[in-house]
Amino acid sequence: MTTSNVVQLKDATIQNTDFRRVLVTGAHSQLVVMSVLPGEDIGDEVHEVDQILYVVDGQGQASLDGQSTAFEAGAMIWVPASTRHNIINTGQKPLRLFTVYAPPEHADGTVHATRADADKAEAAEAALHDISAVPEPGP
Repeated sequence: MTTSNVVQLKDATIQNTDFRRVLVTGAHSQLVVMSVLPGEDIGDEVHEVDQILYVVDGQGQASLDGQSTAFEAGAMIWVPASTRHNIINTGQKPLRLFTVYAPPEHADGTVHATRADADKAEAAEAALHDISAVPEPGP
């Protein structure tokens, strides 16, 4: 958890080369910067939290509960809790955006250099919370 902070957000977003990097985590919300490579997406997902994404550079397509909308730099994407969504980079350069989760979605200080790193970490976390993955006790 972090105390008060000032972040040059546009610069931090443009300079970020990691797929996901948590910048600030508070008690009720979290600020994350992302860099999504051309042709890559964030992954089809549903959160139990509200999410706001702001596109600083690049272009893409937002899929929100099956409805697709093209966007470019300057777009804000509002994703209410329980909305199935995906963000796809349809451009030729990295899609740079920042996102706010309320409440926080990732552990403070999380950095996933690549989409594959993010997928691996999320799968490991899901396995920790999946009771069916725990073996039954022996006789």
